[in-house]
Amino acid sequence: MSEGPLPPLTAIPASLRSLADYEARAPQHMTTQAWHHIREGAGREVTLRENRAAFDRIGLLPRAMAELDGDTRIDLFGRSHASPILLAPLAYMCLAHPEGELAAVRAAAALDTGMVVSTLASVSLEDIAAASRSLSQELGRPPAPLWFQLYLQPEREHSLQLLRRAEDAGYEAIVLTIDAGLKPAGIALPPGVDAVNLAGMPRPRQTSVPGGRILLGTPLTDAAPKWADLAWLRSATTLPILVKGLVLGDDARRTVDEGADGLIVSNHGGRVLDGLPSALDLLPAVAETVRDQVPLLLDGGVRQGTDVVKALALGARAVLVGRPQMHALAVAGMPGLAHVIHLLRTELEAAMAQLGCPRVDLLGPERLVALGA
Repeated sequence: MSEGPLPPLTAIPASLRSLADYEARAPQHMTTQAWHHIREGAGREVTLRENRAAFDRIGLLPRAMAELDGDTRIDLFGRSHASPILLAPLAYMCLAHPEGELAAVRAAAALDTGMVVSTLASVSLEDIAAASRSLSQELGRPPAPLWFQLYLQPEREHSLQLLRRAEDAGYEAIVLTIDAGLKPAGIALPPGVDAVNLAGMPRPRQTSVPGGRILLGTPLTDAAPKWADLAWLRSATTLPILVKGLVLGDDARRTVDEGADGLIVSNHGGRVLDGLPSALDLLPAVAETVRDQVPLLLDGGVRQGTDVVKALALGARAVLVGRPQMHALAVAGMPGLAHVIHLLRTELEAAMAQLGCPRVDLLGPERLVALGA
């Protein structure tokens, strides 16, 4: 009989020195089902692997003896961020730690780091915002930026309810995810873990039978986001709207024309459609298309500070970090995630110093080289 997962650590051991260390230790602190759900990708996981491999194909070129007086601060939608690193939206964070999103948002607030809260959070969006404000008040500083990630619901009235709740709770931007309506079924949630923000709302599922429709023409595909939905959302809120997913070529142009204030280049962590290129490989083309009309963010595969450097050099204004949040929460709760954010920021500053680029706006493609070329 198995003994079950280990409880979260109460102190951070010296052996945890990187995000890879947290990932290696996380399976000991989670159920087998939860770990499989967090780490898996779609299909044969080609895209999941590519999200990491893309970073490893790029090298860095330093500038010699540069002045190093600078910092990592950036501005997004009128708000200053301590660094170009935000926490990505993740579903069901209570799978990793009993406090779930509350632990995550406290870590974010402690490190003055923006967080994007998922529609599928296992804690109410109001409680998450309240926890952020409370800790920020204790620390005597303004709350860290909070954004709300919206999955459109089958009925617009329910999407509007989520939108108004986010506005009332003080969220500062809306992230519309457009590529995950048809992702494979996830984990069977354990007791006490649920998408609490969707309580009382219908949840469409695939219910095909032999001889009938499978996906196309079913309520599941009918509910997938469409251009009219973006136009509706733009008319429904004055908050900045970022569209998260692969909006390429003419789609990127149209997304901006339809009122998006930012784009998040993402293949959903390789969890939706196997065979997609890495987000990093697609970033330069999107940057060339939108030409600084709106900020670009990158989501997918970021595991160290040099990854952040490479994304910024290729056109991103900031990056989002996903799975490492779950690794850190499982291993050591809120202190673990705060440590992970600190590690990433330390690695970022060290890389910038080594490159002779003391500000993020100095990072451009001339600082990169293809390895093995």
